[in-house]
Amino acid sequence: MAHRTTRRYSAAIVIVCVGLLAAGCSSDSKQGGETTVASAGSTTTTTAKSKPTTTTASPSTDVETSDSSDSTGVPTTDEEPAVPVYPLTGLPILDPVLAQRPAMVVKIDNFPGARPQSGLNEADIVYEENVEQLTRFAAVFHSNGADPVGPIRSGRTQDVDLLGSLNKPIFVWSGGNARVSAAINSSDLVPVNETKAGKAMFRNDDKNVGSTAGPHDLFGNVSALYSFAAPDAGPPPQQFQYRKVGSAPGTGEDSDGVKVSMDNAKVRWQWDPASGTYLRFTDEKVHEDRLTNAQLATSNVIVLYVDYIPSPADGRSPEAQTEGYGVAWVFTGGKYIQGSWVRADRLQPFTLADTDGNPILLAPGHTFIELARSAKGANIPAGSDPAKVQYP
Repeated sequence: MAHRTTRRYSAAIVIVCVGLLAAGCSSDSKQGGETTVASAGSTTTTTAKSKPTTTTASPSTDVETSDSSDSTGVPTTDEEPAVPVYPLTGLPILDPVLAQRPAMVVKIDNFPGARPQSGLNEADIVYEENVEQLTRFAAVFHSNGADPVGPIRSGRTQDVDLLGSLNKPIFVWSGGNARVSAAINSSDLVPVNETKAGKAMFRNDDKNVGSTAGPHDLFGNVSALYSFAAPDAGPPPQQFQYRKVGSAPGTGEDSDGVKVSMDNAKVRWQWDPASGTYLRFTDEKVHEDRLTNAQLATSNVIVLYVDYIPSPADGRSPEAQTEGYGVAWVFTGGKYIQGSWVRADRLQPFTLADTDGNPILLAPGHTFIELARSAKGANIPAGSDPAKVQYP
């Protein structure tokens, strides 16, 4: 497989908490990328390396399928018939019109002064990227919207590769330097900045919508921004494979959540059995969504370990390398599943597989993806088989 740069793939700084997070995670995380995982009061370290074993099947477009049918095409087994689902959540389609529209990506600020943001809880998928000593969100909307959404901030060259699998999404941003703008404007993303958006974007210093003085005061309305969709843009393809609605994971270890060290942002996701979601804390503070007046919550947390190199547009800006393969940790249904990700090119979605090469199935619903830095060391849960931990 061709790569743009020589890559190292192994786990970065992540702490998987098995047991009650309320009691705290009793593990130490070393600088330099070593990962510590607590499990029943003990830790294990491994540096076993091998190429990831993955499947190459495309994500399913339905929740469930039937194996046989009669001459009329009606399923003849006792299994439930296939149910059409929204491609970015795996939930049954309730509005066929929404299902046919393109995806929209909004770049959202995560500077401390920009919190709480508006609209993150309404996005189908959210990517968290490292930028210049901070993080930024790429919130992907399709089955839902947010009025308002923001604060909206600038794009990065890493967005071109990361978002290519969404099929010409509308890309909502505040702009960028000349080289970043050239890269995005020449891509298949459909860029919409403040100049182009007109009244679909607006400045607002009202703290009741979660903003402060500029540059953290630019907002937009998803409903109005959809008028900028490309004429030939169709719905996004399904990005992940999903379990049946209401079903539990068929594999994985019990886990109360995960801690991930992003650039200058300490992220913690805590499993909440009552809601069946993971709740977000940033720098050990509750991270809220101003639009919903609720804590950020998601059905799935995926930690993808990727290399970062200097952006060709600005050497001070990191660029996530999201083509190739690497280590993945998936948190779903109160379980964590260790595995790997593979992505042949920017137009393909990530393929997730466990250490036995089986597809990792997510809970239908919202998904939050942490693009964590890869590094050189990894600790795995006590009792795990090092031979099955895939580190390319």
